[in-house]
Amino acid sequence: MNRPVFADLAGQQRVIDNLCAEVDRGNPTHAWLVTGPPGSGRTTAARAFAAALQCTNTPAGCGECENCKLVLASSHPDVSFVSTDKFEYQIADVRHLITRAQESASTGRWRIIIIEDADRMSERSTNVLLKAIEEPPAKMIWILCAPSPADVLVTIRSRCRAVNLSVPSTSDVADLLVRRDGLDPQQALFAARVSQSHIGVARLLARDEHARIQREKVVTLPLRTTTLPQAMAAAAEISKLATERAESITGTDLQKKTEQLRHANGLGPEETIPPGLRSQFKALEEDAKRFARRASFDALDRTLTDLTTFFRDVLSLQLGTGIELINEHLREKLEAYSRGQSKEKSLAQLDAINQTRSRLAANVNQLMALEALMTRLLPNPGRR
Repeated sequence: MNRPVFADLAGQQRVIDNLCAEVDRGNPTHAWLVTGPPGSGRTTAARAFAAALQCTNTPAGCGECENCKLVLASSHPDVSFVSTDKFEYQIADVRHLITRAQESASTGRWRIIIIEDADRMSERSTNVLLKAIEEPPAKMIWILCAPSPADVLVTIRSRCRAVNLSVPSTSDVADLLVRRDGLDPQQALFAARVSQSHIGVARLLARDEHARIQREKVVTLPLRTTTLPQAMAAAAEISKLATERAESITGTDLQKKTEQLRHANGLGPEETIPPGLRSQFKALEEDAKRFARRASFDALDRTLTDLTTFFRDVLSLQLGTGIELINEHLREKLEAYSRGQSKEKSLAQLDAINQTRSRLAANVNQLMALEALMTRLLPNPGRR
């Protein structure tokens, strides 16, 4: 039978079918860890599994009963979808989840909590969650989502049943964009390839010309950055764009939440905040700062991911792998670049990008990290 999601992605559909079969067999495991690289659909798989768990038909996961429809629309009262707009989950967030887990299901067969980006939990937060996963209430199921098992503490991994998703093929993603979103086949294939089969990113690139232009600027940076001053300027540009994006999102969100809090407490736009309420408004500002850090990090991480594709293609050409280039439209320029340096240099450049991602995750100075990176990405002296 056709499950409610992934109808066009055979590999992912098999995983969903296996999860639904677990429901049909009865008494599913109380904790699951769904892993897969960005774009593999791990959150969508978790959603489909939750729908099957609440499904009233047999076999489970019909996609047509009221429970299935509510879960897939994120509206089921007994299924909670948890994500964070901060850099990481706070301990208070996790304690709130544990309290919610103690509640009995109201209309469904199970109380289900799906934690997106479980890798964003600090060790302290994860340890708070551990006992709740070890001793769950009756009819309670946890579903954690993360890029890989290694991104979650081993104490959590050992108590969860693992489900792994792989990235779908470029052609499958392109076909999905054409069938489901009505996109032009050529543009869909281009977007699927350069996004490395990340469905969400592919959809954005296929629809948004500005997003395509921004990506092209990033990917071609190595072609335009050949001197130290150019490297410093490129680092400043990347940092500025990420910061502006974060501030734009954060400012709008903070203003909206502040207005809502003022209205809830009967305060006018210009009215002085009473001392008893100042802590609540202060908490909003602190959350906004964490949100800004998350937004800035995500923007930079996407930029570095795009930059990685350039050097991945260069190394692929140097090794003569014969596989399709991610940036196939830049083949001639990539071939010229690859002839001007060694394979060892290309590997060192890829390593430099990965190190920078790790440093940014550790909250080092953003601009300094990017300046160090762009310096290491400069071509060999005298190359041009």
